[in-house]
Amino acid sequence: MLRQSGVQALRAALELAAGDPRQWRSVAAIASAQDLPAPMLEQLLLQLRRAQLVEARRGRLGGYRLRRPAREIPVAELLAAVGAMPDLGGRAPQAMAATSASGPDGDTAPADPEAQVLLALERRLRRALERELAALSLEELLYDLRSWRETLSNGGGLMLG
Repeated sequence: MLRQSGVQALRAALELAAGDPRQWRSVAAIASAQDLPAPMLEQLLLQLRRAQLVEARRGRLGGYRLRRPAREIPVAELLAAVGAMPDLGGRAPQAMAATSASGPDGDTAPADPEAQVLLALERRLRRALERELAALSLEELLYDLRSWRETLSNGGGLMLG
């Protein structure tokens, strides 16, 4: 469901969030820690910088760091910055029937009621996903990451969440 660029941007942001917020991290250090290709990572970080989610500093002691605390960065904003908002996977309900007049969103609406219901469901699911991603912060993902690491480092166990 998540695009590769979204996964990689989240991994980079989590790497920045996990460290000292005042510390600058080089592309090479982030790429090495997350096993990501540096050229691609550089492009994602530039997109995050344009969206004012990270800041950059040049020079030997430069690099990247989060511009805001992780608790203030919604996952939706991060994914949108790199053009990686999840997709529910096509418009299958529209393919089920011939189309008729334009629907309320300007989409071409299916002619039969069943396809209309499925299309409305798809829209509701998309809105619910967008709301959830907007409410989920980078800090919450970092908490989950730390919990999983702790669980796995202790030889397994129960992970709730």
